[in-house]
Amino acid sequence: MYRLHAADVARWAARLGGPSLELEDIVQEVFAQVHRHLGGYRGEARLTTWLFRITENVVRQHRRRNRWRRFLHKPSDDVAQELLSSDPSAADGLERRQSRELIHRALDRLSERYRTAIVLFELEDLPGEEVAERMGIKVSNLWVLLHRARAELVRQVSKLREEGP
Repeated sequence: MYRLHAADVARWAARLGGPSLELEDIVQEVFAQVHRHLGGYRGEARLTTWLFRITENVVRQHRRRNRWRRFLHKPSDDVAQELLSSDPSAADGLERRQSRELIHRALDRLSERYRTAIVLFELEDLPGEEVAERMGIKVSNLWVLLHRARAELVRQVSKLREEGP
């Protein structure tokens, strides 16, 4: 199972958790839980749906722990080092990195439900039916949820831009 699905779990975890996530630890923890709970898997949902739910829960737990760590110890930023580079591609790279960080910070401010819907539909490119199945909701509810989630993401990006770095 690990060989077949480790790449999917890692991709889901990276997108759900953002760049600050210890990806190897998450993947290992997901498959440790899979091993512990495999006897309870009844096959009512697709295996990938079951794996996604476990991944989502593990990432959620790690994000909660990381919030406390960030609150207690603000990480230092090495943006100044990148700004000192005279290479024009370095400036482009810095701008892309800052944009990605802005999106991840905005995603961090969303509820888990909104974040999951956006990650699965927009970043994972899954069809609406599969996203709804993984989230345990009706497809018609997913479209409403995505509409609200996108609007909230736009609001959060705007707020972060106003707040500055």
